[in-house]
Amino acid sequence: VKNILPNWHYIGLDVGDYNQSSDSKSTADEYIIVPPEEFAAPIWERRNRLEAVLSSHNLEHCKDRVDVLSAMCEALRVGGEIFLSFPSEASINFPNRLGPLNYYDDKTHQEKPPSFEEVLNILKEKKFEIRYASRQYRPKLLMMIGFLLEPLSVLFNRNFLGTWELFGFESIIHAVKSP
Repeated sequence: VKNILPNWHYIGLDVGDYNQSSDSKSTADEYIIVPPEEFAAPIWERRNRLEAVLSSHNLEHCKDRVDVLSAMCEALRVGGEIFLSFPSEASINFPNRLGPLNYYDDKTHQEKPPSFEEVLNILKEKKFEIRYASRQYRPKLLMMIGFLLEPLSVLFNRNFLGTWELFGFESIIHAVKSP
């Protein structure tokens, strides 16, 4: 983010220090690690102060997803944008792979996958305009690559480029806060 928007104040927030290089930590203006049950607190502190929220695979690690999502919505200014990606509800039926591919392959995931409909409903209740929503994100080119690499993925029991897209592992939502 800082490479593209160097003048933006970037806050990195996570429930753990997952494979972050020292370079990526140093590019964040603030780098905050909190336990899953406290994830919403530092977000609530930023009410109406943020231009954008990029939440890539955070919700499934949080104890109170509704509070976390509500805090993200309230942290954004009018016109602010939110991008959410999280495992699809269908992922509980996918094969087990390192990566993960099945939702339960990652032991840090809480309970069941976030509900796509519940996330959309919360965003709409908070007056967000949904710009893009995909219950199972499956872009064709990456799906085709995943299809071609699937025999290797099975053989090595790990995800390759396109595995997630072949199965539709991710739910993705992009929305903008309305006045």
